[in-house]
Amino acid sequence: MMIETVNRQILTIANTKKAYFDMAINLARSFIWWHPDSNIKFKIVTDLSENLPSDLENLIQLQRVRPGELGIGFSAKLHLDRLADDGQTLFIDSDCLIFGNLDFIFERFKNHKVSVIGSYITEGEWFGSIKEVCDLFNVPHLPKFNGGIYYLEKGKAAADVFLTARTLEKRYDEIGFIRLRNNPNDEMLMALAMQLHGHTPIPDDGMMMSDPQACPGGYAIDVIRGNRWLLNPPAPSLKHQDWYPFLKVSPVIFHFLGYYTQHHPYKRETYRLKMRAKNRLNHFTEGYAVIKFTVPEYFKSKLKDRLRPLYRFLFGVRKIKPSNRI
Repeated sequence: MMIETVNRQILTIANTKKAYFDMAINLARSFIWWHPDSNIKFKIVTDLSENLPSDLENLIQLQRVRPGELGIGFSAKLHLDRLADDGQTLFIDSDCLIFGNLDFIFERFKNHKVSVIGSYITEGEWFGSIKEVCDLFNVPHLPKFNGGIYYLEKGKAAADVFLTARTLEKRYDEIGFIRLRNNPNDEMLMALAMQLHGHTPIPDDGMMMSDPQACPGGYAIDVIRGNRWLLNPPAPSLKHQDWYPFLKVSPVIFHFLGYYTQHHPYKRETYRLKMRAKNRLNHFTEGYAVIKFTVPEYFKSKLKDRLRPLYRFLFGVRKIKPSNRI
């Protein structure tokens, strides 16, 4: 009996800012750690001149594109059909880390030509009025999802969806979509394009991907051992997210949403991944990670909590610092 083999690939994009490339390297290291003997390929697409570190040179692929070739901002995700190889492709945002084997995700998505993890929304606000958009395009609902993951199987069906999304982007403001960081949001365009072509999301079970926005009650991670959890405090907690159907999750993909890459758990774990890649993760470097990242953040947080009322009384509320991703 002949066993069917399917090409599988992880794809991430690191354009315009070195910060994105650095995060893509961290993502790649977490993938390699959990897939040492896997046939799944990993590819970084970038318009930067950065090179792969020595520990990844022979393990992953680097595809270069011209600056601006994929548009700006989130628009690059609308070109995944052009970047994907034959077979199954799972796009993962660069600001994620992987905490286990991803084969089960490929199996769940299998035979979906284009898909996401999510559900449907018929009304309310999601970067614009959903009902007005549905009425405008005569569709009953739109898929609602986190664009940290996209799945596609290369071919005409996927190409048609992404072409529609790129075409809709030209009408973004006219349609009534609201911009994100002054750029068109890929999620809205892909949601509408998927719906127009009849492609469906797969249900979220909390095991595939989650983030601290959906679970604002705290989290703990250990990427080397694969330990992770995120908490969505139950009602009536003010932090409870009633739109998120889970209270505690342990997803194999942790999405740090850009902002949380600046926090000590991400910095500590990516340092540990780097040390492990160099075969230098030992008691000394483990201790160094705690001293360098965890301890200072702990005392900084405690001190800020104590002094915040006095600071605001004397100086007012601080201005928000610009993101290194903008």
